[in-house]
Amino acid sequence: MTPERRFLLGLVLGVSVLATGAQAQDFRVGFVNTDRIFREANTAKASQAKLEQEFARREKELNELGSSLKAASEKFEREAPTLPEAQRGARQKTLIDQDREFQRKRREFQEDLNSRKNEELQQVLERANRVVKQVAEQEKYDLILQEAVYINPKHDITDKVIRALNTVR
Repeated sequence: MTPERRFLLGLVLGVSVLATGAQAQDFRVGFVNTDRIFREANTAKASQAKLEQEFARREKELNELGSSLKAASEKFEREAPTLPEAQRGARQKTLIDQDREFQRKRREFQEDLNSRKNEELQQVLERANRVVKQVAEQEKYDLILQEAVYINPKHDITDKVIRALNTVR
């Protein structure tokens, strides 16, 4: 056997031994679906309920203001042909100002809601990450992923994490 063939055979045997050794090690991978946690965990549901309660009054006021503005606009459309020019212009200007104010209030509401929602989701995520770490340490996972293009369902530990989150106070 030539030295080149011996080297090549040794290299192939070495790689196969390394590959077998790597397979023999117990490398555990898990996956957590954060979207499901945000939908299904009790902490996420409680945060959602808290936000709904916190913003319900403002949302109701906005809806009432929007309905009032729509009714005033429809009334103006019906009456505009019979109104004198000066009165028609004044009412139109008033409606435009009211609509501008309504849009501003709606924008502020949405910004405040989004900001609070992000704060609440961040708290839920922090708690979930602590629980994921506990599950990983208890069950000896080497790697936990939260984002993946594809994951085999046997690696999905989301249910375990949600159950653990629901028992933690």
